[in-house]
Amino acid sequence: MELKFILESLLFSAQKPMSTKELRDVLTDAAAHAEGDETVRSFKKVKEDALTAALEELAAAHEAAARSYRLVCVAGSWQFVSQPEYAPWLKALVGHKSRPPRLSQPALETLAIIAYRQPITRAEIEQVRGVAVDGVMQTLLERGLVEQVGRAEVVGRPMTYGTTPVFLEYFGLRALEDLPAADELRRIPVVKPESLLTADPGLATVPPDQLQLPATETAESASEAPAPAEPNEKPGTGQASK
Repeated sequence: MELKFILESLLFSAQKPMSTKELRDVLTDAAAHAEGDETVRSFKKVKEDALTAALEELAAAHEAAARSYRLVCVAGSWQFVSQPEYAPWLKALVGHKSRPPRLSQPALETLAIIAYRQPITRAEIEQVRGVAVDGVMQTLLERGLVEQVGRAEVVGRPMTYGTTPVFLEYFGLRALEDLPAADELRRIPVVKPESLLTADPGLATVPPDQLQLPATETAESASEAPAPAEPNEKPGTGQASK
């Protein structure tokens, strides 16, 4: 009995997509309950690499057969899906499922930055986009496309963000490595701050143009400024013009 056909039967019967680890657990569990059945027990220690190879072979066979369905890997899990051209008849059978509204262009741009530069802070996203992303980030978080993944190793420890498995499912990707090349996006420099600018200790960061310079520093700057020239003085001569 070939491994790929065992996996095919499991995926056909499964009620959800299955990862190679989940498939391997099923093979191990089956072997544990198959006393005296050496055929079943022989698949007990199948490596995940061997499972992946068998699934790839099975996917290629279904693709070559040009059936109404195909085997795909999305977000690290395998499943059988129908071909897109059969959608009208399938919709008539199962009904139309309401889908969330499409992402706006700003949301797609922000999502692309996160996908290619993750983990990334909100401030770094805004450096690349050049605009505030508060509303867009809230939408992406609510849709489950991005999530908080940790904190940056800089002063203030701002939250960092990354994509989720829902993101892979949304775009039909097996893994992040399947994203299209975006060398230009990756080359955009992002400056990581060494310290935070705050008006007072413990307060939130404020824009630089709202910071108040100390009075002594302002006075020193004023004393260093060149004195205004007299009305009839020629610049650079110190003499009055005739």
